Amino acid sequence: MKGVLVILDGIGDLPCKQLKDKTPLESADMSNLDFLAARGEMGIMYPVKPGFIPESDEAIVSIFGNNQIDSTRGQLEARGSGLKLIRGDLAFRANFATIDSLEKGNIIDRRAGRTLTTKEAEELSKALNKINMSVKFLFKPTVQHRAALVFKGGFSDNILGNDLTYLQGKSINVEKISYCKPIDDDENSQYSANIANEFIEKAYGVLNEHPVNRERRKRGLLPANYILIRGAGIEVPKLKMYRRWASVAYMPLEKGFSKLSGMTVYDFDYPKLKKLDAYQNLYDGLKEACDFSIKTIEKVKRDFDYIYIHIKETDLPGHDNKPIEKKLMFEYIDQTLFKFLRKFAPPKNIKVVVTGDHSTPCRLKGHSADPVPVLLYNNSELKEKHFSEAEAMKGKLGKIVGKEFLKKVGFDK
Repeated sequence: MKGVLVILDGIGDLPCKQLKDKTPLESADMSNLDFLAARGEMGIMYPVKPGFIPESDEAIVSIFGNNQIDSTRGQLEARGSGLKLIRGDLAFRANFATIDSLEKGNIIDRRAGRTLTTKEAEELSKALNKINMSVKFLFKPTVQHRAALVFKGGFSDNILGNDLTYLQGKSINVEKISYCKPIDDDENSQYSANIANEFIEKAYGVLNEHPVNRERRKRGLLPANYILIRGAGIEVPKLKMYRRWASVAYMPLEKGFSKLSGMTVYDFDYPKLKKLDAYQNLYDGLKEACDFSIKTIEKVKRDFDYIYIHIKETDLPGHDNKPIEKKLMFEYIDQTLFKFLRKFAPPKNIKVVVTGDHSTPCRLKGHSADPVPVLLYNNSELKEKHFSEAEAMKGKLGKIVGKEFLKKVGFDK
């Protein structure tokens, strides 16, 4: 093995009042990451390009040397969730969400309060898959509020979904529901948008008074009564191949991307959300992710040149404005995965690169165009450093754009 790439989702942040005007990285106690930083180089990266606010798929695709328009979120999510697709099948990433009503159209919560249990999501999905449509479709729940939606047949993906939170490098504060729309004058595009809108409207009718949501309302919880979709795609993404890479990926997006990039994927079943504490579920997932990553590195260290590890949980505190939780997650990863890498990498002269796919500042509760810090451990000069946004700004690696990233850190294919 030549190198380990660890991507901490949503890593970048801005100063937080709760942390005495420090970022979660700046305030975190990370002795093992600092050990690697002291013997390496740092810099900053714009995952796509300066001024561009990326969705996760756009960022990952770009970081691995592809044009961000060469892929679609829906295709990656669907393939990563195990759905079988043929050309022309229209795939979307979907969220269970909460609205007040179709008539008023106010979006109350894009993620149904993060309290939708695995069992509830499965029950609601069974009901959705019974909707009578003129076309065949599949709706598959994945993790927490997430799902994949596929319409089977010869569709167009020149349409916008009804979730426009991130669009063409910009972030939009979406408070009202909208409809899927064609982005060209082709009849099939209009037809495809109509089919998607028909499903969304029928889905609300099924979900709003479903026994699961009636019970949730009784308990004072937000009903998961609406479906938000984005990332329409009908083509297999054309991605660069990384056949000498292994991947630890456990969310559908990263699993789909890794598979389609030729990597050998090692994954695990994410812990089910059984109670209301979504963050306990996240910590269970984070523990499993770190333990599984360590075991996988030991297992495949002689079989692959590189391994890509994607840790998802660090993104969610940013969306929820929970900087202390984000700091604690960084510290946990430092005391587990990076403690292992600190012992594993130096004797074997293995490079370790740590970065993120995008910034998710807590006070913005969403992605931003801010660059992410990059750490390259290469056993170079010894100089005291702390892995953070501010330190990375001053680092030798300088400013990097996503497509140049792997070459810049010396991770060839």
